[in-house]
Amino acid sequence: MRVHAVVPAGFDNPSQPTGGNIYDRHVCAGLAAAGWDVQVTTVAGAWPDPGPAAHAGLARIVSAIPDGETVLIDGLIASPSAAQLLPHTGRTRMTVLLHMPLATILDARPDARLQRSERTALRAAAGVIVTSEWTRQQVLTRYAIPARRVHVARPGADRVTAPARPVPGHLICVGVLGRHKGQDLLVEALAGLGDLNWHCVLAGPLDRNPDFVEHLRTRIARLGYGHRVQLAGVLTGAALSHAYTTADLLVAPSRSETYGMAVTEALAHGLPVIAAAVGGLPEALGSTANGTRPGQLIPPGDPAALAAALRDWLGDEHHRHRLRTAARQRRSTLRGWDQTTQEIANVLGQQPPAGMCPAWRRP
Repeated sequence: MRVHAVVPAGFDNPSQPTGGNIYDRHVCAGLAAAGWDVQVTTVAGAWPDPGPAAHAGLARIVSAIPDGETVLIDGLIASPSAAQLLPHTGRTRMTVLLHMPLATILDARPDARLQRSERTALRAAAGVIVTSEWTRQQVLTRYAIPARRVHVARPGADRVTAPARPVPGHLICVGVLGRHKGQDLLVEALAGLGDLNWHCVLAGPLDRNPDFVEHLRTRIARLGYGHRVQLAGVLTGAALSHAYTTADLLVAPSRSETYGMAVTEALAHGLPVIAAAVGGLPEALGSTANGTRPGQLIPPGDPAALAAALRDWLGDEHHRHRLRTAARQRRSTLRGWDQTTQEIANVLGQQPPAGMCPAWRRP
């Protein structure tokens, strides 16, 4: 079978390791390895609000896809592009891969126009694939799409050999530096822990939210933590794996998160996690077979609660041992990317023929 994967330009650029890009790369490669003819087309633009030129480019790309073909389009492109996609949802089998609803991306700057477009695009698609059950519930509630048309394909993780002796007090936080990821909350939590032995690496792109990064740098300098908090920039491949294996705790203080691939990446390295109980993070953290969490969930947006959890972690060896044991057990239950790919292949293979109006839209 053939599938046309329509993804943002730069999705295969190692310097842009967003969760969506990583997911798209794994899925395209996985489908090809499973025997699909994967036709990848990238679309330039500042998605999700790229401007007229990018929308015109998308319209040309989608118009060139033959009738009856299967299309898998990244939600970052599809959500704001209902006007460009609607002429083609009837003649192709178009499935939207929605990494996060626009309401999550635009939490600091809600845009009614874009959210109306997302509603229209998702309701017109043959199917919607999301990356967590939390996101699925958001879509079902927000857009009233029948449950049978919204499918979950959680990200996979590549398990690695966990280090036997992690570095005590070595914390890591992975993700683009931005308000939604909550690195400022982590810095504020660390402000009251100067009496303890710790070092923290903030790994992620520094150029997406320059004002936020400057705020972080200023606050870190005022605390005198320049030698303890490292803004490491983008880490990928062996560098990222080394960062995980030399740490002993991942901190995920996000204000919003649809899943949290950094959490499962950390667990794949046997690393416990302290995470905000927001969005899909509890789902990503999961639990062991006996119900033990491989880390701790804290209230979102609460640096005092985060500071208390970190003080417990740094000051109690028994607590650390218990969570490390749970993380290693949880590691063995993580799904692989082959399972993610199979779930997406199943959805694509089950979509109705092009031109067939979904049952929920029939009069």
